[in-house]
Amino acid sequence: MRIAPLHVVTLAVVLAACGAPALWGAAEETAPAAAPAPAASPVYNIEIIVFRPTSVVGGAENWSAEAGTRSIAGDESAGGSSEIGHFVAVLPNTAWQLTDLESRLRASGAYVPVAHAAWSQTASSWGTRAGFPLQRLGVDVPGLNGTVFLERGQFLHLGMTLTYAMAAPPAGLGAAPDTPFTLNESRRVRFYERNYFDHPAFGVIALVTPTQGTRPPGR
Repeated sequence: MRIAPLHVVTLAVVLAACGAPALWGAAEETAPAAAPAPAASPVYNIEIIVFRPTSVVGGAENWSAEAGTRSIAGDESAGGSSEIGHFVAVLPNTAWQLTDLESRLRASGAYVPVAHAAWSQTASSWGTRAGFPLQRLGVDVPGLNGTVFLERGQFLHLGMTLTYAMAAPPAGLGAAPDTPFTLNESRRVRFYERNYFDHPAFGVIALVTPTQGTRPPGR
């Protein structure tokens, strides 16, 4: 029997609370036209909160079988070129936009924030699944490993393959200590909207914004 999602109703309550034209001069000799400079890839800010529930209601599950599953939301097609995203920088916590949400999760008593990080990068081409390891993104939590990737085709998609082995999983999961739980999902994202990646054992809330014109989420 499949365990119900992470208290979706309770989580919903927590989330709710929170240039001029160029001038040409005369020249004695016409210089050859310079090749146009390649357009710079846009840079995006990504912020994530990894959290776990304090209790789970449901039945036991075959966790070794679910580890290989993947959910990819949204239709997309590969482009003619393949580009690998570039890591730009880890963002300081003074630039985080989900700090209030993390505080509300902690205060709810139903969830425990496990990790909070933010960084800047360019996007990879759709289908490459080229991501960055959590340690590169500023996350160093015992038992938590994996990668996060940002892809652009017709739309922008954020995906992740994360494995979290808890020393003491909630009793409702029916799992032994240090059982690895895997969240493997990719979905289309829109700027300034919080995106929820769900798993019975832990979840991720993510925010993607352009580096230019960044504003608070939900506005």
